[in-house]
Amino acid sequence: MEPNSESVNQKRRYNSVRRSEQARQTREAILETARRLFLLDGFSQTTVAAIAEDVGVSVDTIYKAFGGKSGLVQAICDQALGGEGPVHAETRSDALQAEESDPRTIIRGWGKLTMEVSPRISPILLLVRDAAANDPEMADLRIELDAQRLERMTQNARNLDQAGHLRSGIGVEGAADILWTYSSPELYELLVLNRHWSLERYGNFVADALIDAVLPSQTTDVRTGRGSRTSRVS
Repeated sequence: MEPNSESVNQKRRYNSVRRSEQARQTREAILETARRLFLLDGFSQTTVAAIAEDVGVSVDTIYKAFGGKSGLVQAICDQALGGEGPVHAETRSDALQAEESDPRTIIRGWGKLTMEVSPRISPILLLVRDAAANDPEMADLRIELDAQRLERMTQNARNLDQAGHLRSGIGVEGAADILWTYSSPELYELLVLNRHWSLERYGNFVADALIDAVLPSQTTDVRTGRGSRTSRVS
């Protein structure tokens, strides 16, 4: 008696979904372990073999999926930039900029995303910075990651400019440089890691500094209590 073709197809689909889920879980375990060992032992001291042994997979599995240690770091960075939850942090930032007309609310939103994303991405970027001194692949990765961050900040600055939010005389390039500076892992290192600021204080500082740096100053009418924008030339 031949098996029912519908039952066979359902079993194949089930097996395919199960294999995909297993592959996802293995990938997550590899990245989690690699991040932990990189931050604990350093980039140069951490081997692919050590990561594979900790996860319980073969070295070949990691090389096929990520191409080595630099590929692992790139994947960890990509994962970290997504933030928490099912919606990527950049997608949430884009939606905020598209839906919100008040630039101060937008930048306050960026401050909140900073609190969420910086603890995930900054330690890895600092790892890349330190490893770049002795590893050509990591030096190239650092240049690439810096360029990607500047590109993202330039788009954010362009959005502010197109909406008429930038203060007079600053321009997209100048605003992008400011956004790039305040999103740097070095600032996180100075204030959070070295000076032990809370994430809330850090995120609020970044938002306040960006508002002051790139938006027109806002004065308050003492009669109404409402703010008004004043153009300010740099």
